[in-house]
Amino acid sequence: MIRTPFRSPLPTLVLVATSAVAVVLTAVALTTPAQARPGQATVAPTAAAPYCGITWGSAAKHGAANGPVQGALLTNVRAGRNACFDRLLLDVRGTTALTSWRVEYVPQVIEDPSGRPVPLRGGAYLQIAVGASDHTDSDVPTYSPPNRRELADVRGFTTFRQVAWAGSFEGISGVGLGVRAHLPFRVFTMTGIPGSANGTRVVIDVAHRW
Repeated sequence: MIRTPFRSPLPTLVLVATSAVAVVLTAVALTTPAQARPGQATVAPTAAAPYCGITWGSAAKHGAANGPVQGALLTNVRAGRNACFDRLLLDVRGTTALTSWRVEYVPQVIEDPSGRPVPLRGGAYLQIAVGASDHTDSDVPTYSPPNRRELADVRGFTTFRQVAWAGSFEGISGVGLGVRAHLPFRVFTMTGIPGSANGTRVVIDVAHRW
């Protein structure tokens, strides 16, 4: 019988082990961020700029005062469109410095004083209250919308879906605003209303997107 010389498997094992190490090192290199060379600065990821520069946020916003303002009378509710946001305006007669207002997202807009929910189109809802009555002390109406469900025509608006009346009680008037989604908004006032310098516009802007 001719015996075959014994051959050690060591070279083969070394080759397999070396190949396995090479695969692991290649995987690590592919998943490890590249290091900057000496003298070369690293570049940090750049945060996306806010839409139209808007940084309003979506938290509740309110004026410096609470409650009704003597002589303040709601006369109109209007809506307009901008390239970056939709705008709602509440015209208040009888004061040039209205500071009593509150605007906030709510699960359901509620009518005052009935406590009934105000149905609104949209994916999110803003409850708006201003310290102005819808009638004079002699009960003469100053704001009497022909359709309490549609205070302003917002068909075709990017963000607004519906503007509805939410009641008036003890000098506080309310409006419900249905919007497309929970989006950033701001609130501010401007002196003067159409036809009178003795008035204040309460302005609510809601961004088209974040």
